[in-house]
Amino acid sequence: MISGMTAADLRAMLAADHLTHVPGVYDPASAALAVRAGHRAVHLSGAAVAATMLGRPDLGFAPATQIADRAATLVPALGGVPLLADADIGYESPDHAVWTALAYRRAGISGLILDDGGDTVARIAALAAQAPEIAVIARAEGRGTAETIERCRAYAAAGADAVLPVIVDEAAELGPVRAALPGVPLVVSRSEAVTGGSRLSGAELAGLGVRLVLHPLAAVLAALRAASLTYRAILTDGDAERVDRLPLAAFATVAEGATVAEGATVTQGFAGRGIASRGMDSRGIDRIDT
Repeated sequence: MISGMTAADLRAMLAADHLTHVPGVYDPASAALAVRAGHRAVHLSGAAVAATMLGRPDLGFAPATQIADRAATLVPALGGVPLLADADIGYESPDHAVWTALAYRRAGISGLILDDGGDTVARIAALAAQAPEIAVIARAEGRGTAETIERCRAYAAAGADAVLPVIVDEAAELGPVRAALPGVPLVVSRSEAVTGGSRLSGAELAGLGVRLVLHPLAAVLAALRAASLTYRAILTDGDAERVDRLPLAAFATVAEGATVAEGATVTQGFAGRGIASRGMDSRGIDRIDT
């Protein structure tokens, strides 16, 4: 099994009294950059895998084997930072859910985000009983707030470590969810696939029991935008000088961090190199303009 943070570490994060933002990652370099920026947890979504491996939107093209394979390549770059991963297609039965959880754990994943569908209560109960070494965050999507709350309540009772109510308007919907589920850690997804509705501040979210906020596609969409601008500049100008890019010397440290030996921290891989480059400090960390 690839080493990484354990489910106990992730559960401690869910039990804390503060909010943690969890950005999406999709390869070793993005994972190393997320850790360098100071993030305490990261997320591998099915949408990010579909976008970077198939060039397609998230239409159910990321089975468990693909998620686990991709996770195994980026976990060593995380230096112990926990990785959450989607489990959103092909896990309809309890046995399939348990198999997925065990495969994920072998790949170094600390927690999975279980999609809502089928007999979700039975799947969560099976995961809690047979795969306790991986944390479970259960998505709950009902027809309206009342049904979403009932699903959240059932999934928490079945053994989910946290619930992710699928909502559009944080200000209008999170209050009733929190009132109905005191003490249950909440997770919110701020995917670009969901538009509209009002958003709350970090302090407001924390006060409502939200412990993790997921940003599954922000980084991959930013990377795709940067690539698009670069390709256009090369076509029209003959080079990409007008496009803001990571300095080559900085990329060398990212590549080094992405292949750090298991058990070492990514920042140890960056430290003490004496690299001087635009926007970098003496250790080559934290001041890169990306």
